[in-house]
Amino acid sequence: MDELADDRALLGRTSTAERVADILRTRIAEGFFPPGVRLSEESIGGALGVSRNTLREAFRLLTHERLLVHQLNRGVFVRVLTVDDVDDIYRTRRLVECAVVHGLGEPPFALDGLVDAVEEGWRAARAADWTGVSTANIHFHRELVALAGSARTDELMRGVLAELRLAFHVVDDPRALHEPYLMRNRELLDALLAGERATAERLLMGYLDDSRARIVEVYAKAVDEPAAPET
Repeated sequence: MDELADDRALLGRTSTAERVADILRTRIAEGFFPPGVRLSEESIGGALGVSRNTLREAFRLLTHERLLVHQLNRGVFVRVLTVDDVDDIYRTRRLVECAVVHGLGEPPFALDGLVDAVEEGWRAARAADWTGVSTANIHFHRELVALAGSARTDELMRGVLAELRLAFHVVDDPRALHEPYLMRNRELLDALLAGERATAERLLMGYLDDSRARIVEVYAKAVDEPAAPET
């Protein structure tokens, strides 16, 4: 828990359950707390220097976001997704992300965040840091959704993409899973840089459909569960 204790400074003097939840959400997304692990109130509360009541409220918030699950008489655990969960995440992503691109209006678009995320992904790939590539990919899609300029949409997708990371942590070959999307992110960015919104929307639809099929397939094998039917 020493690494988690380093996050105590993020709480500042106004420690709240929401800030604790933000820290734990990030740590879950990074794989610090992998799917299926039990979260110890004593260890986490001690590392962050927060009360048990504050920590339990943070757990409640993350349970509402479907990142944690409470098991009676056993405690709180990081959720293990089903194949149907992964499929539903992709249906939600397609609805939201494609709608954002469709509604962008006239170019030029504010794409600095997307540019940074693409460069982050290639830097991680050159270092053979495939978890870093995954993180950069999540950043890319968060920046894409941020183009809508909607705090509510940003919050929705933050939770959706955090859930998706739970699936990534179960896959045993992250390079094969994430490497193909380095180039596809760049192609999507190039279309937006050129002001070709319709092309970008078409690329994104194919991108998400292919990603959904691939991730559902490998995740189903990882958790030994039948894949969801095509939708």
